[in-house]
Amino acid sequence: MPITLPTAPFSAPTSPPTGEPLRLALIGAGTFARDAYLPSLAPHRDQIQVAAIYSRTRTKATALAEQIAYPVDCTDDLDALLARPDIEAVAVLLPIAAMPQTVAAALAAGKHVLSEKPIAPDLATGRSLLAHYTRTQKTHHPALVWMVGENWRYEEAYLRAADLVHRGVIGDPLTCTWAIYTPMTEQNKYYHSAWRRDSSFPGGFPLDTGVHHVAVLRLILGEVAQVSAVARQARPDLPPLDTLAATFRFDNGTLGAYLATYATGAPWPPQLHIVGTRGSLRVQRKAIELTIDGSTEQIACSGFDGVEKELLAFARAIRHGEAHYNPPEQALQDLAVMEAILAAAEQGTPITPQRVI
Repeated sequence: MPITLPTAPFSAPTSPPTGEPLRLALIGAGTFARDAYLPSLAPHRDQIQVAAIYSRTRTKATALAEQIAYPVDCTDDLDALLARPDIEAVAVLLPIAAMPQTVAAALAAGKHVLSEKPIAPDLATGRSLLAHYTRTQKTHHPALVWMVGENWRYEEAYLRAADLVHRGVIGDPLTCTWAIYTPMTEQNKYYHSAWRRDSSFPGGFPLDTGVHHVAVLRLILGEVAQVSAVARQARPDLPPLDTLAATFRFDNGTLGAYLATYATGAPWPPQLHIVGTRGSLRVQRKAIELTIDGSTEQIACSGFDGVEKELLAFARAIRHGEAHYNPPEQALQDLAVMEAILAAAEQGTPITPQRVI
């Protein structure tokens, strides 16, 4: 299922859709709900309204609701929330290991679902969940929308880089390199999400964040044919591993190198370099540097607004049947590549990722 790129960089719709705003419930009241979802939803009350917030700890739901400019119901009863006919859709923002069961329950209840990435802790669970979604569509809810929240697919810089590569502006891509240093210390707010460090899902931070990177690489360069990898755990508080180095061979022949560590930081920005037969790209979330025949162009891009854009796309998929970039099949293929990387590191041998699409 290839992604159809826009002819121009994605921009949020400026006119509201017809009909009432989408009534959305947030399932989970943690850091990402507070710092990513609420700011992204705030300007678009005419399109999406938070109707309810669920948390196992009702006080956390109440604390989050207090940051919204209108009254919001709070609950610690998930079954009752999913039974409410006035709730049209849910955003599932739970720990990775807890998400599949909740997503399945929400789909079975006929709710449109936006679930955070990765789609599941492992490929087998993800496949089972996708099969459940397909059955639910066929038997009960044919128009049911399930989007997996890969917000990096909605970042302008990556979409524009993909467009440049797909149009052959840099010729045939030959190599890509991406080195990312993210110090996961107590100063990082996501360090304090204990579930990210409790070994409740394979791969730890390299999986949790790595699916973003795989999504971008697949968006720009296509499917991954083979991976090799090595990994280690440098810090005891970041199990089961915190540092990963991988090589890729893409279907189109591009060769890639990918390095990510969460054990320490570095002063260099996480720029993705792509070199082709006619030119090269240097890409980060707010800018692209395009070099052709010795001439370099700087392309400024909006950045860090992917959550806002995907939420609007989610609402328009439900209200108008519009296509979006994040169907579950894409998220499952992202996970398949990450699972192959982890397997290659564990087994010490090249792995061909399973194909979902």
